[in-house]
Order: sequence, then C-alpha cells, then structure tokens
Amino acid sequence: MEVILTLVAIFFAKIAHVSLGTIRIIYLTRSKSIPAAIIGFFEIIIYLIALSMVLNNLNQWSNILVYGLGYATGNIVGSKIEEKIAIGIVHVQIVTLRNGGELENILRDLGFGVTSMPCYGKEGEHLTLTVIVKRKELPILLKVMQEHDPAAFVSVFDTRQIMGGYFKRMKAK
Repeated sequence: MEVILTLVAIFFAKIAHVSLGTIRIIYLTRSKSIPAAIIGFFEIIIYLIALSMVLNNLNQWSNILVYGLGYATGNIVGSKIEEKIAIGIVHVQIVTLRNGGELENILRDLGFGVTSMPCYGKEGEHLTLTVIVKRKELPILLKVMQEHDPAAFVSVFDTRQIMGGYFKRMKAK
C-alpha cells in the first residue's frame, strides 16, 4: 500500500510541478514577473519533493516510470490550464475574401477596435482587418469571423504590449 501511495504522490506532484512551470513561463512572457516568481516558489518545492521520492528509491523502476508519466501528463494539464486562463493580448489579422465591410462593421458594433486596409491578392482586392483583443475574447471574434467569412485567411500573434489606439472592452451581447 505504501508503494502505491508513493507512486500516486510522485505522479500528481510531477503533474503539479510541470503545470505550474507552464503557467510561470506564460506569466514571464507576458512581463508579469511577480506572479511568475510566486508560482516558481511553489513549483520548485513540489519539484524537489517529487525528485527526492524518486532519488531515495532508485531501485524502484516504477518510481522512475511514474515520474516520466507525471511529466508528460503535466504538459497536457498545463496547456489546458493555460487555455482556460488565457492571459494576455493577441493581434488578429483577417484577410477577408467576402463580406469584408460587413464583417468590419459587425466587429465594431460588438466593441472591437478594427483597423481596415485594402489589400490585393491572387483573386483581386480584399480587406485586411486588424484587431487587437484580449485572449479571452479571441473565440468570440473567431466565431463571428467564421459566420461572416469562413474562407478568410486569419493569423493570430501574441502581443506583449499595446499603447494608444482604440482598445475597449467588448459590448455585452
């Protein structure tokens, strides 16, 4: 029974360690060093506890295997947590293929700040719409875009900082 409890502890400690590491790195890339430092404090404590459980019993190959499984699972869990908290701002560029002006107006009516520029591609003139949004609002923007111009070309970039311009909370539906 003690062996099973040790394996479970190693597995979940490693998941917590890797998940916290993922979130810490995201905070660092978003220039949020204080939350990153706090997370890092707990991350390293959990890491040392899990590692010591493995190193104290190197003859137990199952500890090593579960440590690796916890690490792999932690990557999946960390990425899922990151998707849920959606920290930061993104730059969305939409090259419309049809209904460009209509899509531009709909996005503005929803409270998005939209910059529109004519552009030219293989099939002629289009509009390029540039929208800066909070990552949490990205699914809403993409859904609206998909409804009005499903063939549009969309690219999304992480943005570290914005200054000036029109960046307002979306209007409630």
